[in-house]
Amino acid sequence: MNVHSIAQKRSKLKTYMVVAEKENSVLLHEITSAFELVSLGRNDSQGSGMREAVESENKIRRDCNNGSDLLYSHEDLKLGIKGDLAELTEGRRIKFTLGGQGSNFSYRAVLLDAQKQTEPFVYYCGVFLVPKTRAHEWLFCSEEGQWQVVESSQAARLIMVFLDSSHSGATMEDIQNDLSPMVTQLAPRNDDEARIPYMMASDGIKKRDTVHEVTSPMTGKVVVEDVVYESAPSNLEDLSTSSDLAFRRLVFKRTEGLIQSEALLVEDGEILEQSQKEKTKNVSQSKRKGNKKQNQEPSRPLMRVSHDYLASSYHTGIISGFTLVSSYLKKAESCGTMVKTVVIGLGAGLLPMFLHGCLPFFSIEAVELDPVMLSVGKDYFGFTQNDRLKVHIADGIKFIRDITNSEASSEESSNIGSNGDSTTHNTQGGICPDILIIDVDSADSSGGLTCPASDFIEETFLLSVKQALPQHGLFIVNLVTRSQSVKDMVVSRMKKVFDHLFGLQLEEEDDVNVVLFGLCSESVISENDIPESAVILEGLLKCQRLETKQSIIDATKKLKCWK
Repeated sequence: MNVHSIAQKRSKLKTYMVVAEKENSVLLHEITSAFELVSLGRNDSQGSGMREAVESENKIRRDCNNGSDLLYSHEDLKLGIKGDLAELTEGRRIKFTLGGQGSNFSYRAVLLDAQKQTEPFVYYCGVFLVPKTRAHEWLFCSEEGQWQVVESSQAARLIMVFLDSSHSGATMEDIQNDLSPMVTQLAPRNDDEARIPYMMASDGIKKRDTVHEVTSPMTGKVVVEDVVYESAPSNLEDLSTSSDLAFRRLVFKRTEGLIQSEALLVEDGEILEQSQKEKTKNVSQSKRKGNKKQNQEPSRPLMRVSHDYLASSYHTGIISGFTLVSSYLKKAESCGTMVKTVVIGLGAGLLPMFLHGCLPFFSIEAVELDPVMLSVGKDYFGFTQNDRLKVHIADGIKFIRDITNSEASSEESSNIGSNGDSTTHNTQGGICPDILIIDVDSADSSGGLTCPASDFIEETFLLSVKQALPQHGLFIVNLVTRSQSVKDMVVSRMKKVFDHLFGLQLEEEDDVNVVLFGLCSESVISENDIPESAVILEGLLKCQRLETKQSIIDATKKLKCWK
């Protein structure tokens, strides 16, 4: 389509001629003109309106060609509106709907033709089913995440199908039978006539029992569940294998793909006789007793949460980072000085409880915004408070900034002991943290950041953290993201604020979860010093389970200096 200007005599109005050429192309070409559009509108409103109309139309045409906001129907695709689907087109991505006449359900779907790769494809076409509970996750709702799924599927074409509440009553077999004839029409041409595989992320759970559900005004629906995995962790050989190992988990419905807390359940060593059951029947019906799971069969042991085992690998990674300040920790223990540790984000209270048990010279404060979490931790995960472990129901951001502000508004005082150690206090008598751990999730992970919430990695907050920590202080962030750009942004900010930055990637083949360690001191240990410092940390850990201590020390080998 072209626009031409027609010269007119004795007229204040301009005349334009639009020439449109009919063609069979499925693309919408932008409108071109025989003159400079930028020259329109300089002296009159008519020209300005013409220019704006053309620019607006061209933007619509560009968006239409990109298909970024368009949802096509299955019939549109069969008519060839997005090209010949029998042929693979590298990098093609089409959002469309499936179902309708002849189908039992309707579906929202995305067709993705893999980008160029060196390795041969395993499948010429595959279907990936996304359950409703995970559809909001960045991996599935963002274009960048979807391409990651395509790459891992090893399919030349992947059709990602999103399930919703309308499919809740159907089995996977029902879904596959319904989709099969439609998917076949969308598959690329293939001489082998291979079967199209259906894929879906598995959680590896053999058995699941819901223990408790509660709805929090802040967090939404919270679930406590006991699960048995299809395969048990390899570092639990010392436990009896006569029965399946059970784990208790805390899950938020808003982010079901993320396990907030996880603990091993072990026998309590107590036998609850039938007579005792009768006596406690009324009590147990009204209130569950702490962290114990009552079995229905007589003469079966009670189960309790084990606080000396780390079921979450990132907790192991967090504690391994104490190696970076192990010399200070050793000095504090020798002098009888308490090391103040602040954990932002209580969850079920498992990390604070482990620190309390294995590092007896730690004074721990947990900061939790949602009071429901404290109740859940007490009732179902055996969390308790004492003089060395306290919980503040408060905003974590404000908690740290209050420390910073109190330091800025008064002169710091140092209590110098005979050993020359100093402890920094604020004006309210509180001790500034030696170690600060951020262990919170993001309420909205659609932007690519699963942990922590974005406020905790803003540069202004990081600067507050650095000001709140002493020179020997250690700042730890559990970072969970599938977006490389988000990860790079967080790392860049921490490098800018802290004098030194270390990182620990939990799994070599999976860089989704990384633990970051920021240090305030200009002098810090090098990577070559880590093995020696790890030996110091090993001596400080008072773990009942030797395999837990060994897992922590093994994780120190993954610590890398990033600045």
